[in-house]
Amino acid sequence: MFKNCLPLIFLLFFSILCFSQKTKYSSFLISSELKEDANAVVRNSDIEITIEDVDKMIVSKTKIVTVLNKLGNADARISESYDNDTKITNLSAIIYDALGNQIKKYKERDFLDVSAVSGGTLYSDSRVKYINYTPITYPYTLVFKSEYKTSTTGFIPWWFPVNGYYVSVEKSTYTLKNPKGISWRKKETNFTDFNIEKNDSETALKYVLKNQKAYEYENSSVSPRVILPIVKVALNKFYLKGVYGEATNWEEFGKWMHKSLLQGRDVIDEVTKVKVLDLVKDAKNLEEKAKIVYQFMQNKTRYISVQVGIGGWEPIAARQVDKVGYGDCKGLTNYTKALLDIVGITSYYTVVYADEKRNLDKDFSSIQGNHVILNIPNKEKDIWLECTSQTMPFGFLGDFTDDRDVLVVMPQGGVIKRTTTYKDIENFQKTDATVQLKIDGSLTSTLKRVSKGLQYDDKQGFVSLTEEDLIKRYKSNVWSYNNNLDVNSVAIKNDKENVIFTEDLNMSIKNYAAINQGEYLFRVNVFNRVVYVPKRYRTRKLPLKISQGYKDIDDLIIKIPEGYSLSNLPETKELSTKFGAYKITFTKVDETTFKYHKIMVIKEGVYSKEDYKLYRSFRRSVAKYENLRIAIIKK
Repeated sequence: MFKNCLPLIFLLFFSILCFSQKTKYSSFLISSELKEDANAVVRNSDIEITIEDVDKMIVSKTKIVTVLNKLGNADARISESYDNDTKITNLSAIIYDALGNQIKKYKERDFLDVSAVSGGTLYSDSRVKYINYTPITYPYTLVFKSEYKTSTTGFIPWWFPVNGYYVSVEKSTYTLKNPKGISWRKKETNFTDFNIEKNDSETALKYVLKNQKAYEYENSSVSPRVILPIVKVALNKFYLKGVYGEATNWEEFGKWMHKSLLQGRDVIDEVTKVKVLDLVKDAKNLEEKAKIVYQFMQNKTRYISVQVGIGGWEPIAARQVDKVGYGDCKGLTNYTKALLDIVGITSYYTVVYADEKRNLDKDFSSIQGNHVILNIPNKEKDIWLECTSQTMPFGFLGDFTDDRDVLVVMPQGGVIKRTTTYKDIENFQKTDATVQLKIDGSLTSTLKRVSKGLQYDDKQGFVSLTEEDLIKRYKSNVWSYNNNLDVNSVAIKNDKENVIFTEDLNMSIKNYAAINQGEYLFRVNVFNRVVYVPKRYRTRKLPLKISQGYKDIDDLIIKIPEGYSLSNLPETKELSTKFGAYKITFTKVDETTFKYHKIMVIKEGVYSKEDYKLYRSFRRSVAKYENLRIAIIKK
């Protein structure tokens, strides 16, 4: 009898096993807590790194992620990068539906193999294998596995167990094996509020994070990098594209960069030397000389990405840039440095994180940064040059690389410095306008707007627009809240010498005022209406960050239509807070004219989550006054 039951027992066991495998990837097994505020849930992320030698590393990765909606697709990328020094040894992906049924399977041969850089790059050996999966339904689950071997140990993958907002994590594991005990360093950041298990020894590291709920993005929040856990790891002895390196701090790292990547790449042909020396022969000081050289470089070159050399870190030789007239940030910066050397000005190649305002970690030296600029030490203050732009004013960085810690590479070693900071009132805009209100409710106006600091940076690109496109920009973006706006004439001036941008416009607006039974009602703030009000949160969880401060001054002379008279003007409105200040005043000039004066200051900074409510209250009050209307009556 028992023998007759064996096939049945086996069938039952097999069915249970299959069902278990099937339900393993079912989205219904995810707890409701982990689904809350999440677009994707990382079911399991496992990174295992083996350092076999200074120049041998194996990286194995498994990522199982359930995508709950289309916004979560960004957390389910199916790709792996490689180059001449990196070989992919394993690559596969499987897609499961909501119930855990397999719906798609990809082997390595199914992956597309393309260049990893844009069409603006002249040459790069960086490539990527990827699958462009288009989901039919949600949720779905991706199981992605990859492994690669590389001789480059200068880039050891860091651990980011929670990859931003709106993603939760069931389990994330990071394991690093170092059987030869090669000297290394690590830095743990933002561990305090997270349930992280840790085991480490001289030859191994292991971190595990479990059941981490998603963080919802909140208006004006800090970067997730500031609050989420990170583990950074670096070898004290490493290998990068044929070059060995050794560094335990930024001083040593900078010395290695100078010797291995820069030294000997600053040679310029004699013809160019003679030309540059002739250009600066009448210059009276360091800054004047540097400005002439910078302009020479801008006029002679253009930017194009060239990812060759040591892992894309070594610049093209200055002589080659001089010959072909193009280069990437590394090549153009090194070329400018070589030109300055000719005229006796010391300058230094500088590594920076560009675009997003992000510091190099001054407490942890390693290969960091994504851009290069040039530093000229000056007695009064450092001069910084952006060498990839043909239009940027001398010594001006803009918000692409301003106000952040950078690595200045000197022959004697690396030094962390901070780039130019454009704070609050330095980011200045002054608007002067004369407004003539018409009997039919329309208006005509002449306006002059002057911008400095980062407000200059916002507008300097206007010079590249045609007049037609510039007018479209004014109508659809700058003053989009003014329906029926017509720009009759416009003249702009980009004063690069003083870093000032000036706009002169002649405009008209139809149906600006509302006319009803002898009452003429119009909004007094015509050309700089700031009505932004932050989103309301019942319980704010994250700090408030005001990314950019500024100061605006508006002076409008407003003339009312013939046949109307001014009665009482509004009283002065004034607000003063830790986040900034706001003040509007009205002054009667005569029976047909009055002045409107506004000052608004916003202060950059990071504030506590408790301050958010006060900030929102401040912006609500500002928005109310920005929409202030005045009524005038017929005589």
